[in-house]
Amino acid sequence: MPFDRLGLWISERARSTSLRRPQATSLSMLDGAVAAVVAGPISMNPEEWVCPLLGVDADAFNHDTEEFSAIAATLMRHNAISNTLSTKPESFEPLFERKPDGEIDAQPWCMGFYAVMNLRLLTWSRLMNPNIIEHRLLLPILFHCVDPSGRPVLAPERRGPGTRSFTQNAWRDIPAVVEAMRQFWMPNRYQKKV
Repeated sequence: MPFDRLGLWISERARSTSLRRPQATSLSMLDGAVAAVVAGPISMNPEEWVCPLLGVDADAFNHDTEEFSAIAATLMRHNAISNTLSTKPESFEPLFERKPDGEIDAQPWCMGFYAVMNLRLLTWSRLMNPNIIEHRLLLPILFHCVDPSGRPVLAPERRGPGTRSFTQNAWRDIPAVVEAMRQFWMPNRYQKKV
C-alpha cells in the first residue's frame, strides 16, 4: 500500500463504527508517531506501537490482508525516517497538515508523537523534567498537544514572554528537535550489554 493510500485507509478506519479505532486518525498523526519511535529513548517492538496506532490486532502481522498492507506501509515509513535521520538529518521533513488558510497545522503530527510518548512515558521522563535543559527539545512538540480532556499539555504559566512568536513558529523547530532527541537518546538505545 502506498503511503498516501495509507492516509485514506486510516481516515476510513477512524470513521468506521464497526472496527477498532486507530489512535492515529490521519497520515500526519501517524508520521509524528513514527518519528517518535525512531527518535525515542528505546527500541520498541512494532506490535507495541503499530497495533494501537492503526487499530489492528497483532495477528494482522501474520496475514496478507489490507491491514497487513497498512502495517507494511507504516514500517516502510519508519525505515524511511530512520534512514533520513541517520544519513541526512537536515533533510528530515515532518508531514504536517495545512489549515484551510494554507498555514501549517502541526497539531496532528505532534499528537501522534505524543501518543507514542504516552505508550512508554516513564522512558521519556528524563526529557519531561522541566528543570533540565534538554526539556526544551520537547517544547515545540508539546506546545501543540492537548490531553484527553482537551487542555494544553504545557500549562499556561509555561507560556511566558515571547509566546506569540513561539506560537507562530514552534513548528519550524520540530525537524531539528527530532534529530536532537535522537542524538540525546542514542547512548541509551545502543548501549552495550555487559
